[in-house]
Amino acid sequence: MHQRVFSYVIFFLSFSTFLTTQAQKRPLTHADYDRWQSVRAEKHSNNGQWLSYQIDPQEGDGRLELIRVTPDAEPQTAHPVEAKAGGPNLPMNLRAAPSASIPNARTLRRYVFPRGYLAQFTPDSRFLVMRLKAPYQLMRTARKKKVKADQLPKDSLLVFNLETGNRIGFANVKSYIIPKESGSWAAILLEHPEEKGVKKDSSASKPASRTRASVSAKKPKGDDMILLNLETGLTQSFRYVTYATVSDNGHTFFYNKDAVNDTLKKGGVFVFDTRNQREMLIDTSSKHKLYKGLAVDKTGSQLAWMATADSAGADVRAYALYYKRLIPAPVPKSRKRNTPAVFAGLSGQTVVLADTLTNAYPKGWNVNEYRTPGFSQDGKRLYFATSILPPKPIKDSTQLDEERVKVDIWSWNDPIIQPMQLRQLKQEKERGFLAVCDLTTGGITQLGNRDIPNVQVDTKYDHPYWLGLSNLPYQINSMWDPGQVDLYLINAKTGQKNRIANDVRVSYAQLSPGGKYAWWYDERDSLWRAWSIAENKRIDLTRGIPARFFDEEHDTPDLPGSYGAAGWSKDDRYVLIYDRFDLWRIDPTGQEKAVNLTAGYGRKNGIRLRRVDFDREEKYVNLTGDLWLTGFWEKDKSTGILRKSIANPAAEPVVLTQGAYRYASLSKARNAPTLTFHKGNFREPINLYLTDTTFAEPHQLTRINPQQDSIRWGSVELVNWIGNNGVRLEGLLYKPEDFDPKKKYPMLVYYYERNAETLNDYKAPAPSRSTINMAYCVSNGYLVFVPDIVYTTGMPGQNAYDCIVPGVLNLIEKGFVDRERIGLQGQSWGGYQTAFLVTKTNLFKAAMAGAPVANMTSAYGGIRWGTGMSRMFQYEKTQSRIGGTLWDKPMNYIESSPLFYANRIQTPLLLMANDQDGAVPWYQSIEFYSALRRLRKPAWLLVYNGEDHNLTQRHNAKDLSVRMYQFFDYYLKEAPEPAWMKQGRSAVEKELGIMKY
Repeated sequence: MHQRVFSYVIFFLSFSTFLTTQAQKRPLTHADYDRWQSVRAEKHSNNGQWLSYQIDPQEGDGRLELIRVTPDAEPQTAHPVEAKAGGPNLPMNLRAAPSASIPNARTLRRYVFPRGYLAQFTPDSRFLVMRLKAPYQLMRTARKKKVKADQLPKDSLLVFNLETGNRIGFANVKSYIIPKESGSWAAILLEHPEEKGVKKDSSASKPASRTRASVSAKKPKGDDMILLNLETGLTQSFRYVTYATVSDNGHTFFYNKDAVNDTLKKGGVFVFDTRNQREMLIDTSSKHKLYKGLAVDKTGSQLAWMATADSAGADVRAYALYYKRLIPAPVPKSRKRNTPAVFAGLSGQTVVLADTLTNAYPKGWNVNEYRTPGFSQDGKRLYFATSILPPKPIKDSTQLDEERVKVDIWSWNDPIIQPMQLRQLKQEKERGFLAVCDLTTGGITQLGNRDIPNVQVDTKYDHPYWLGLSNLPYQINSMWDPGQVDLYLINAKTGQKNRIANDVRVSYAQLSPGGKYAWWYDERDSLWRAWSIAENKRIDLTRGIPARFFDEEHDTPDLPGSYGAAGWSKDDRYVLIYDRFDLWRIDPTGQEKAVNLTAGYGRKNGIRLRRVDFDREEKYVNLTGDLWLTGFWEKDKSTGILRKSIANPAAEPVVLTQGAYRYASLSKARNAPTLTFHKGNFREPINLYLTDTTFAEPHQLTRINPQQDSIRWGSVELVNWIGNNGVRLEGLLYKPEDFDPKKKYPMLVYYYERNAETLNDYKAPAPSRSTINMAYCVSNGYLVFVPDIVYTTGMPGQNAYDCIVPGVLNLIEKGFVDRERIGLQGQSWGGYQTAFLVTKTNLFKAAMAGAPVANMTSAYGGIRWGTGMSRMFQYEKTQSRIGGTLWDKPMNYIESSPLFYANRIQTPLLLMANDQDGAVPWYQSIEFYSALRRLRKPAWLLVYNGEDHNLTQRHNAKDLSVRMYQFFDYYLKEAPEPAWMKQGRSAVEKELGIMKY
């Protein structure tokens, strides 16, 4: 009896605690956004024993966490920080700190570094190097005081010894580099504000001193560079360094220094050999005023750089390309008569590879200063760019600036229209055309030119041919029919060009890793194709394969794209290409029949399978061992991770994990079986998990956003209905926590093409850049409905109506949606559909449209100012889906334009259109607002000054969030009308900073 009473008491206390916890939960507020965290930037040490990752709030100071993956019993010891180079400015709170415990996680050694980011493990897995951001509040205070940019608090740098726990710190850090493959040195660039200017002479009575100061008035542009031996902690310092690079093996640091003044300490390029710890001068000259474009080969034995005698302020700068071998190559002792002279660079001399006198490219061309040279991986070639040496600009000193004629001339036969030319002006002025130097002979070959400006080169290979692409013959048509190109094979030794495809619509065009094939996806024929370089013929890779390799759900008037490819196997034996669900192994020679590597498992089960690429540096796909896959189950939108043996194509993949989560970012240590992945869904923040290649017992490493437990959240489910077009449609319904189907809720409807696939995405609370936030809405008592939209050609607005309205009515019939309190919200394309829907129905009580197109007839011939492109292509071929010109289909444009039916609107409308919008001209919203204002319809227009299509400045996003939800709360929840809606906000009030919420 006593035991039963005790059980009742325990139950009652537990239930009371549950009710208390529920009662204490509160709705999200706009003040919650800043502290919401995300985990990202995880890095594995090569040996798999260590892992680092960042946990960053949306605003404020984040942290970097470091864990030892292999458990041990060693105690955590706090080691002192050894400060170098301005140590007093280095934050000292860098001792190891315990992180929040993770239930069910293994006991792992863990370190926490406040404000750590941009971390890298050294190749030998012995050190972790990271930057430390200046404290957020310190930066904010400095900005409030309007401190100049070069006087703002700077980053610090921390080197952490993974074996001993010792640390070395540096202040005022601009950047750092460590070798890619080996070596125990790091280069750290430090900024010293006191070195940025020439000290003023304090003695006004000494004219001679002032004269000397004026002679030495040149300010060195470089900073201090510290070369740090990570093993010993010893450093070497170098002044006025402007750029540095390092060889992959860590033997050679190559850098340039700026001159201190016009007479002392000339600038130049230098090399530091880490093996003998000596600095060597490579080039300095009174004739060279600028150095740039420093490059070092993989082994650290070859150097290349550019130098010019022209000053930084010169209108035109002519650079020359220089080359030097640190270790002379063997030179033949005897040569046959009449053979070419041995390339001087082989003997270790400094040579000029290219300048204005080089005959390999046209007269008047020169080395392009804007593209850094690069060595091939085997060190046999040096790639660089050339360009036309521009004439000096015409300057008429007899005219006042206000008298100069400033006019743009738009010609009907311009290949590119003037706005696009202006947007691309810097790019065109800096455009270079690829060239290559054969470092065994010194011979130069021009690969690209004005007719074939784009040449694809991968320096990991030394292919005999490269792929060139040119869209120049089709530039006029590209304004309304983009994507046409010609493809060329370019001989890397002779520069000879052979056109292999004429007027094709291609994507994914590139060379195979072995250099045997050029390959691409042909959109016109929906085929993957290749060009056999040896046989000089085209191959249809996917013709005859019982699968569809084009986008099966494509619904614009343009050609469908592909599902992509996984790459090629070793020696170009096979190419691996995706259909909608599976991965195919295809023999380009046609000798073997195509094989479905995933055994048809994807299509049979409705799972989209995609290969996981663990090594971003891989040259080819390894067809031995295991094939790791991610899966997306189309029916229920769940995701998972799968694995199968590549050696047995008939074997079906094994599901390692799958569920109503978003599994993503699977990564692996380079030389160990350690694996990490992200996992989360709408209810659970995305956290980091640790496992190994057995995938046994994954462990949760992080638990971000614990504050969510005290906040009212919600849930999401997949819903279905039949549209007016007879199509079975899908959508998402977000519900508040403790949803009661017997109650009636206000509902917001949001859409942008198709979103059902995002069922298991986490929606972090965040200020709105342009759209509603699902978490905020459900936390504050709204339902949110996100319907998918399918399209036909010609009437996109009607298509939206036929999908959205039946979906809303279907939910109303379920009894929990308050029919009198439904709102609409959309941005950009969704904003257009919002504007259109309110002309067709009075079902919605209020609507918000961000950056909508209101008048397709005026928008059709306009400009996308962000790119300078004509908007015609969008209406004829892509998202707007009209499928024809304004003069061919005038009624489709008119009937799809909300402006022409503004008199029908009964729904209060909030518009947002920013005055620097580069995608949808903001005058579209002005047209709509002006019509509604004249019709005396309730309408408001928010214009954020200096903002683009979506808000980028966080304070503006916070402001929009407040106003948008005030708008909806007023109409859908009977909240008080905010002052800005009732009274507006005058220009005077704006000037005075009166916000009027």
